[in-house]
Amino acid sequence: MFGWVCCTQKPILLQGHERSITQIKYNREGDLLFSVAKDTVTNVWYSVNGERLGTYNGHTGAVWCVDCDWDTKSVLTGSADNSCRLWDCETGKQLALLNTNSAVRTCGFDFSGNIIMFSTDKQMGYQCFLNFFDLRDSQQIEDNQPYQSIPCSEHKITSAVWGPLGEFVIAGHENGEINQFSAKSGEILKKAKEHTKQINDIQPAVDLTMFITASKDNTAKLFDSASLDHIKTFRTERPVNSAAISPIMDHVVMGGGQEAMEVTTTSTRIGKFEARFFHAAYEEEFGRVKGHFGPINCVAFHPDGKSYSSGGEDGYVRIHYFDAPYFDFELEA
Repeated sequence: MFGWVCCTQKPILLQGHERSITQIKYNREGDLLFSVAKDTVTNVWYSVNGERLGTYNGHTGAVWCVDCDWDTKSVLTGSADNSCRLWDCETGKQLALLNTNSAVRTCGFDFSGNIIMFSTDKQMGYQCFLNFFDLRDSQQIEDNQPYQSIPCSEHKITSAVWGPLGEFVIAGHENGEINQFSAKSGEILKKAKEHTKQINDIQPAVDLTMFITASKDNTAKLFDSASLDHIKTFRTERPVNSAAISPIMDHVVMGGGQEAMEVTTTSTRIGKFEARFFHAAYEEEFGRVKGHFGPINCVAFHPDGKSYSSGGEDGYVRIHYFDAPYFDFELEA
């Protein structure tokens, strides 16, 4: 049916976490790769050789999300210790601490790097909120008062990214719904419901015109960022934990497997945990890459499209470089 994707070079293995990886994120240039896990540590690595540059220490619970701003000055992390923290990328110094009533599930800088958003979990009697802070206003940070806080009483946000130009946030919910929340007014601009189960991950295309969702309903789907029109669907046999869009090819990569709590109850055959490559236009799977000893929790393409990384339940991040034939690959229509 399909060949294995050309990644014959040995992957670079990043060993800096003791628990499963929750998110990985490249900076815009792609020279740095950030990784967070359930072990409280945020690591930053040189993506070219896998050397660890440093850590951001301070969280006391699992770190669920990480983001880096446009010019790699600041890093944002959100954690189960009920806090969202801002760090100086270069020195590792903590610049701001925003305490919340429940775990911070998603976080992100807007295009300018001036506005941050993060969402909190619905737990312990608190509902899910999507919060917006303007970093230029030190009073907001000191008083821990977001300029906009949107309650999501029905279904909590499980993944969120900024839309183009920082006008709205695209949020995926635990019921499979996608909403566009205005960063100015807080109102819902558009809605889409194409998934039947929880959305585990949302990642934008490099130009932010499209985004891809990964869902527990065994599919990943491509959407238009502005209209939320559903464009393509990529189907697998198991839950998709993460999906990413190639910046240079019409390809998407998906990672999944079962959830950690269900791993022991199903087939133990290693090798069910491949990264899977689909053609973005034809929706056809054309290759897989083996590697992780357990489900893949997150995937990301390098901004130059010549390599990709995956983070697994096994606590490792793997950087895979594509061989030359990958770039000449044409799917026979």
